[in-house]
Amino acid sequence: MSSSRSTSLREATHSFCQALLSPPPPSDLLSKYFSSTPKITEHGPEWAQSRLPFLAKTFSGKEGCEEYFELMSGVLDMSLPSDAFPAKEGFIVDAEAGMVSVVGKGRFASKKTGKAWDEQFIHRFSEFDEHGKIGHWEIWADPLSAWKAVGP
Repeated sequence: MSSSRSTSLREATHSFCQALLSPPPPSDLLSKYFSSTPKITEHGPEWAQSRLPFLAKTFSGKEGCEEYFELMSGVLDMSLPSDAFPAKEGFIVDAEAGMVSVVGKGRFASKKTGKAWDEQFIHRFSEFDEHGKIGHWEIWADPLSAWKAVGP
């Protein structure tokens, strides 16, 4: 893959992550940054789905991805500081595999209990289309802290 493709993937994912700092409606995020066949997967244990229904499932298509945002925002509040993500150079691009990875940080709170915690998470982006739009967004976060904060 050319260095120009590597640069475009880095810029696209950096721009998306910056948009998460003050996110627009999910439909706007999806139309601006994602391919026509988007997927979102937040990894976690299946047993946690009773409290965290957005975990351990791949949400596919525009409507499926909008459901991910609805489920997640129905359970948790997310607050990302201005330095939640590194500068563009901190985004790791595997040009051969067509993947971009980045570590972010933020504060999350249970809407049910108000309990909050700070965490680091990993985002991996892949399956980009010919325009550099994201096909698959995967998240590895701290589901145990979320599980404990949400409570029974």
